[in-house]
Amino acid sequence: MKMRRILYIEDDLEIGSWVKDDLEQRGFNIQWLKTGEGAEKAVINSDLVVLDVMLPGLDGFTVGQRLKKEAPRVPILMLSARTAVDDKLQGLQFADDYVTKPFHPDELAARIEVLLRRSGLSVSNEIKLGHICVNLSENTIIDQRNGEEIILTGKQYQIFMHFIKHPNQILTKEQIYESVWGEQYMEGDKTLMVHIRYLREKIEINPGSPEIIETIRGIGYRVKQ
Repeated sequence: MKMRRILYIEDDLEIGSWVKDDLEQRGFNIQWLKTGEGAEKAVINSDLVVLDVMLPGLDGFTVGQRLKKEAPRVPILMLSARTAVDDKLQGLQFADDYVTKPFHPDELAARIEVLLRRSGLSVSNEIKLGHICVNLSENTIIDQRNGEEIILTGKQYQIFMHFIKHPNQILTKEQIYESVWGEQYMEGDKTLMVHIRYLREKIEINPGSPEIIETIRGIGYRVKQ
């Protein structure tokens, strides 16, 4: 099953970062925009929109109305620090739900699941890659040939989840290393390559001819979903 795609529009970098990280950990594929610019194009490939009211330029109400006109079947969940009834009523003229800041991440995730179920796009907690099944809610990787769990080290798991969060994208060695280790990648460093070799030995049928983690020669790696 493919990851559910959420278009997230939020200009606050701190809030945006933790919401994006939290939803990705829950198995969603997040496209985060800081303004409404480009949203009408992005919504076509989205399963749901999470939209903040207070945006630079066009406000969330205007952006939301345009998105609903562009993609009527895509649910919109509004986020706002405004608690006035008039604001909520204005938002609910086009939006499918309205969450007031501050909110708990569990509440946001639950509201998203409800909207996706209503639209027939229930959240997928499992991702199948060849012979393995990744359960995002239980943080397990199962070899479907024998039903056994594949145990990864901390760094192997972080690398693998970085691929899962960026399906079908070609990721450079620099991007992966800096995300997982939190340090600048030094040209010639073999640390990542060694970890990926050991990771492949655990998840690939034939590590010498990998089918899950592809090597994109001269660039980096990719996991197709």
